[in-house]
Formats: sequence, C-alpha cells, structure tokens
Amino acid sequence: MFRGHFRHTIDPKGRLSIPARFREALDGDLGDKLVVVPIDHALEVYPLSAWRDIEAKVAALPKFDEDARKFKYAYLSRAQDVSLDAQGRIQLSADYRERAGLDKDVIVIGMLDHFEVWDPDRYAHVGDPREPLGDLFGRLAKKGV
Repeated sequence: MFRGHFRHTIDPKGRLSIPARFREALDGDLGDKLVVVPIDHALEVYPLSAWRDIEAKVAALPKFDEDARKFKYAYLSRAQDVSLDAQGRIQLSADYRERAGLDKDVIVIGMLDHFEVWDPDRYAHVGDPREPLGDLFGRLAKKGV
C-alpha cells in the first residue's frame, strides 16, 4: 500500500530514489520489479503484480472491443519494466522524464496500489492542499466511500 507524498530528486543519470516507506511496501510481497507508464503530466509506477492485475482485466475484455484496443495502444503499450537497484532507485528513461516534465526535483505520491512521480509545479495545479474537500467528500459518500 502506497500512501503519502515525498519530495525527492532525480540524479543526473536519470535515477529516482524510491521513498523508504514505499521500498518497505515493496520488500514484502510486491517485490523489486516495477512498471513505469506515462499519464497526462506525470509517471505512474506499479509493482509488477498490480500491473498484471490491470493487464488481466483488459485481456478479459472482448478482443475487438474498441475501448480496450484504444486503451492498449494509448496506455498499456507505453509501459516499461524497471527494477529497484541495490540502493533502492529506479531508472527513468529520458523520454519519459521529458514527457512528464521531470528534471531534478520531483514529488512522489502514494496512490494506494501504485505511486506517481510529478514535477512539483505541475502537481501544484492538481493536488492543491488548500482546495476545500467538502464537495468531494459528499460526492464520494454518494458512491459508497
């Protein structure tokens, strides 16, 4: 389980040190194999087991389902396998760092079954802690949360 957010840096070789709490979660049953995939303005990082769950759900859809095919092209096909090194870092490819606007300073955000890596300025626009949560809580309560 990944929760919390942490400020980290990407070194000049493109390696990101995974937060210690996230490494502890990976030390359990999740392992050191991860999958990195770009989303709108960030990178998602999944333990391989969680990524396989997504793949299995998509594979169970009808082969010629248009949305499933688009999802495979737009999302699944962009996934890259990475592994934690001995120092608890992962290598982020240059094109993925560029796509997500990641330079040196980043924010690593726990999202329960995965985590995301954001440029701090980009994250400030979606994760503003000053935004009132009352309306959101109400909408989620209607959905059973």
